[in-house]
Amino acid sequence: MEKEKQIEVLNTLITINNDRIEGYETAAKETEEQDLKTLFGKFAATSKKCHQELAAEVAQLDGKVAEGTLISGKFFRVWMDVKAALTGKDRKAILNSCEYGEDEAVDTYTKALNFDAEHLSESQKAMIRAQKLMIKSQHDEVKHMRDSVDA
Repeated sequence: MEKEKQIEVLNTLITINNDRIEGYETAAKETEEQDLKTLFGKFAATSKKCHQELAAEVAQLDGKVAEGTLISGKFFRVWMDVKAALTGKDRKAILNSCEYGEDEAVDTYTKALNFDAEHLSESQKAMIRAQKLMIKSQHDEVKHMRDSVDA
């Protein structure tokens, strides 16, 4: 197992969690709706926990933990859409944008497990699967909230 590839895969997941943390902390500050503040705070907390677990693995491999965010491309558009929706106080648009961001996070975890699994230890794969389940659950929560806006 190549240590550098392990570190690269783990750092990709760290970065996606950094995106979630920054995005949801910003969104929580911007919204005035208490249920959304709570939701965004919970999502940021989940990513902080994931980040800590992933960073511990990278440190154990004597690697450098990724800093910063990807806030480029897809994720940049997601958070700009969230910010615009918050400004316009459009609840459905906010939740649509969040769901899209959650899709990207789940996809990143799926790719790590499907395409990079051979570079990961069994314990790392188990940790990543558990984290993916938490993030997928939050994706489903946002989707449910969005779908109930019209109901």
